[in-house]
Amino acid sequence: MNNSYDKVTHVLFDMDGLLLDSESVYKNIYNTIVSQYGHTYGGDVVYAVLGRPEHVGFEIIIQHYNLPISIEEFSKYYHQLQRELFVTIRVMPGAARLLHHLHKHDIPIALATSSGETSYELKTKKVKPMFEMFHHKVLGGSDTEVKNGKPAPDIFLVAARRFPDNPSPSKCLVFEDAPNGVQAALSAGMQVIMVPDPNLPKELTKKATLVLGSLEEFKPELFGLPPYDD
Repeated sequence: MNNSYDKVTHVLFDMDGLLLDSESVYKNIYNTIVSQYGHTYGGDVVYAVLGRPEHVGFEIIIQHYNLPISIEEFSKYYHQLQRELFVTIRVMPGAARLLHHLHKHDIPIALATSSGETSYELKTKKVKPMFEMFHHKVLGGSDTEVKNGKPAPDIFLVAARRFPDNPSPSKCLVFEDAPNGVQAALSAGMQVIMVPDPNLPKELTKKATLVLGSLEEFKPELFGLPPYDD
């Protein structure tokens, strides 16, 4: 394993597919919608949508399948299904342990998710304490300072600026699962650890600073962070 990573002082986390197993729920929702029109949700369009703001994902899906519905109609159906299906979401392996560890050692951590406020509240309802460890949360879908969604760097730059000491992007480490998120982090000038879906084509993981199979594999000391003590 490469041991020449730059030391960091602050850590930024994506949420969907990284901390919470919400991407499987998203796929279920999108498949339910497109199947009404004789399609199956899968293939390249899944990776195009991954990590994007909601409305951008809706546009991509409508265009890809040439669906005869408006963004508004798609959005209404999506949010109805979201309320039904986002009630219980599994926490990804290693997520709680890593957040507790960094929080315990006073490493500043923040959330940088494309989800908006309503979506965030739904998904985190059953795991609130885990999300209370963040210094702050940037909810890209409803944050007016985030002008452009991932793969643009806006969300990570905004998240870094909101720490009291306003760290240099080079001092920030990002955790992501999606290619769009990885690109956003790199464009922001940050190192990025990718924990991709096992089915994601390998060529879509090449840009990441480090690729892991699970958050359980992360060794904090590689990036100058306190090692696990248990």
